[in-house]
Amino acid sequence: MWQRSVCVGLLAVALGYLCVLGPELPPAALRQLSASLLGTLRRARSLEARTVAAWQAAIVRPARGWARVAVGVNACVDVVLSGVKLLEALGLEPSDGKNHAVLNSRQDLREAFAHFMERGAAAERFFSDAEAFHDIARTASEHPAAQLYVGGNAALIGQKLATNPDLKILLCGPVGPKLHELLDDNVVVPPESMQERDEFHLILEYQAGEQWGQVRAPAANRFIFSHDLSNGALNMLEVFVSSLDEFQPDLVVLSGLHMMEGQSKEMRHRRLMEAVASISDIPTDIPIHLELASMTDQDFMSNIMHQQVFPLVNSIGLNEQELLFLTQSAAGPHASLASWSGIPDVGVVSDILFWILKEHGKTAERASDLTRIHFHTLAYHILATVDGHWGNQAAAVAAGARAAGTQACATDTIDTSKVFLKAPLEFVTSHTEAPAKISLDPDKPVVQWHREGISFHFTPVLVCKDPVRTVGLGDAISAEGLLYSEVYPQ
Repeated sequence: MWQRSVCVGLLAVALGYLCVLGPELPPAALRQLSASLLGTLRRARSLEARTVAAWQAAIVRPARGWARVAVGVNACVDVVLSGVKLLEALGLEPSDGKNHAVLNSRQDLREAFAHFMERGAAAERFFSDAEAFHDIARTASEHPAAQLYVGGNAALIGQKLATNPDLKILLCGPVGPKLHELLDDNVVVPPESMQERDEFHLILEYQAGEQWGQVRAPAANRFIFSHDLSNGALNMLEVFVSSLDEFQPDLVVLSGLHMMEGQSKEMRHRRLMEAVASISDIPTDIPIHLELASMTDQDFMSNIMHQQVFPLVNSIGLNEQELLFLTQSAAGPHASLASWSGIPDVGVVSDILFWILKEHGKTAERASDLTRIHFHTLAYHILATVDGHWGNQAAAVAAGARAAGTQACATDTIDTSKVFLKAPLEFVTSHTEAPAKISLDPDKPVVQWHREGISFHFTPVLVCKDPVRTVGLGDAISAEGLLYSEVYPQ
């Protein structure tokens, strides 16, 4: 780092001499020397600083932005608390660990928490006893060390968009009194969407090396549990769709389909068909963005793809786990890949995005509205769009990447001392066709390529060295990408 500082200092001195000697030198020589020194000075800056400066120039508002955005339908209150502190407040003594697929009592909670803490593994469980859960949730939310946040993908996207004063946001989901209190004043909640009780999701954290009785955590992680029936059954979907007539949105953002995984197979199938019917009622001139989230049932994911959900939406947001699970569920390209090894390969990601838009996206022969996918992973983002439907996507992908860096580090702007460039500096754009090989230039960090009527916009992410809060990061990224996107009238 000090070598770079010395280099910059020497270059500054050299430029000063040029200013003094300028009149003595021929104009052509002066221009050549100035350009050379300025180029060297620019390259002497860190990759991160150069990327930020280039983003600043690339991130411009679209010619036609959104004025009113409707968001639904999963919402809750996230209660973040030390797991050991909550169990102590509940009067639960340390015990041996035991896994429980469903929590039926405080005893099950105590054993399941110990089981996963001992392994340093993340887990999420349903608590079946409503009254017992609400007693625990009350203790947790009133604990002096508890932190309460807006939770649920839809509510998080709505909250992020609401920070823009030019936007009016409608949020429809199971909104209780505490969540309503936490929401931005710019968020409108229909009266039909309000309920007497909040849906609490309890997020019990533990640190590496933390001890509870004989259990010692080998790594930091969290154990999540809830008794969330409203979100699991998408109870507010019909209310959401019926509220659109009065609100008249320019854009609809939908999330929460993944919450149905906890339902029985029959209930899930019936509710998905009802969801398709409701989404079909949204006027076709209003673009719909679908935000996906973590799922484990391949049949359910395949149903979402094939049973008319994908063709009904214009845009999809997802991460690397969801993208790989999607191609595995539908036997797409690279479906034999069991998991990602390190940073997801750009060419593999590009192939899967291309396949989704080619197989399920809008074409002259297919009645589908799907024309855009926003893919985000830790090190980079890609926006893939069918040509002729979306504009300002270079700005949108850069804005999404910038949001990842600021939100993870909890800073208003990118602090280059707190982030680092993790994206590959060289990559190929495909593994299923003759690929282009691309070298990343931090001075032009948004890279574009085309493939059979589909455009790809790639940009690196400046990864936070010591992340402060990563919950809801994907939702913030998708929200920011949508904010800078422009849909073309068809």
